[in-house]
Amino acid sequence: MNSDFSQYDAFFELTPDLVCIAGFDGYFKKINPAVQETLGYSYDELYSKPIHHFIYKEDRKLTASVRNELLIATPLVNFENRYVTKSGEVIWLSWTSHPNHHAKVVFAIAKNITQIKKLEADRNTLLTNLTEINKDLRQIGYMTSHDLRSPVNNLLSICELIDYSKITDSETLELMEAIKICGEDLREKLNAYSKELRDKQSLHIPIQEVVFKKVLTKVTKSIGSLIKNSEAVVLGNFEELPKMTSNATYLESIFLNLMTNSIKYKKAGTKPVITITSQRVDHKAQLTFTDNGLGFDLEKVKDKIFGFQQTFHTHSDSHGIGLYLVYNHIQSLGGNIEVESKPGEGTTFRIILDA
Repeated sequence: MNSDFSQYDAFFELTPDLVCIAGFDGYFKKINPAVQETLGYSYDELYSKPIHHFIYKEDRKLTASVRNELLIATPLVNFENRYVTKSGEVIWLSWTSHPNHHAKVVFAIAKNITQIKKLEADRNTLLTNLTEINKDLRQIGYMTSHDLRSPVNNLLSICELIDYSKITDSETLELMEAIKICGEDLREKLNAYSKELRDKQSLHIPIQEVVFKKVLTKVTKSIGSLIKNSEAVVLGNFEELPKMTSNATYLESIFLNLMTNSIKYKKAGTKPVITITSQRVDHKAQLTFTDNGLGFDLEKVKDKIFGFQQTFHTHSDSHGIGLYLVYNHIQSLGGNIEVESKPGEGTTFRIILDA
């Protein structure tokens, strides 16, 4: 250790950062304990070998170039390069350096940013994977909406070919009409989903005026047979807030999934009653969905309720997709959702959106 720099001992000892004085000849002249502890070499090893010896091989050329600029009198700020510790570990350091031409030394401070670099690498890997997954999911969406359109159109064509005048049974006529309505609704949804996929390309969510009563009527019509067979009662009260500006497709999906969930998880021997209301609360729109179904224990499921493929009942048709879609639609609209539920006492969902 060179005693000429003993005046800096207190500073060197106190700082947790890697601090050093390097000569223009490329050797360490003075280092603090953090340098020795981080790199793992002895002081003798660090002083006796040129600094480039400790630099990761692939970073030596760039470091040499930057060092030449530094010696000309260009201060160095946040320069990142890799060093190899005595144990063989590669670490990242971020340097801020300033030359002193009179003494022919460089004063430098470095921070160990290895963990930050690792987090950045993990994040970039995650983003790459998510991009690929989203690309695959979008492709599946295109294929599904496209490939299903043909059989749906064929079904509707068959309905058009049927001579209803030859059918005398009223229940059969009613059933045929229900099949036709379901087919038309499915075709409409496929077209809407296909458009939604195209709109997603621009990361822009199209919004327009949405009338809640029309949304409820449309959804009720699309699941008319389900409502009839379950003897469900659907009550809508939108007098306080009849409409808002939002995305119609998302809101229809929210209505559909919450309503079908209420019917699916009804209590045995009890007709499902679904109440939907809208109101303005603190300059925001609040939609409330309440049912008298099975409910669930929030203490047990509160962290998983909106998770993908999370199910909380043994119903054969439970896939854990409905609430996941509801949550993601609401998040995309910039809103949030609250839940109240108790086993056997039904469930209430409150959706808060910017009005």
